[in-house]
Amino acid sequence: MAVKIRLQRHGSKKRPFYFIVVADARSPRDGKFIQKVGTYNPLTVPATIQLDRQKALEWLNKGAQPTDTVRRILSFKGVLYLKHLLRGVKLGLFDEATAMSKFQVWHNEHEAQITRRSDAHKSKQRAKKAYTPVVKKVEAAEGAGEAPAEA
Repeated sequence: MAVKIRLQRHGSKKRPFYFIVVADARSPRDGKFIQKVGTYNPLTVPATIQLDRQKALEWLNKGAQPTDTVRRILSFKGVLYLKHLLRGVKLGLFDEATAMSKFQVWHNEHEAQITRRSDAHKSKQRAKKAYTPVVKKVEAAEGAGEAPAEA
């Protein structure tokens, strides 16, 4: 039985929300699935991803194949990196404690990067909101036939 880790669409029209599920490759997109691994909401900024790393890692080790989008999500959340590190442990390149410390360092840097991006987006939105009323005042003055004051 070919098993895939894929997205199952929920939500209304033009408001997608996805479950990340493990399913038989022959079952329909929104049909029967084996196990729910997480959720993905692309409408929030940044996109909200809830994922059970252990379940996803177990299924990857059992041979489940992720779809392209799910592969990107798993990579973003570090599941594929963790699988890579555990493969190194299995080959005897380093011990499990070293692998977990490498993963923890990567995870902390990744979370800091996400926080920076989120803060930059929020400050950009605040600047855009602060700029909007000034533009409206100028447009209103031009529409009324008044010349805007020049500096």
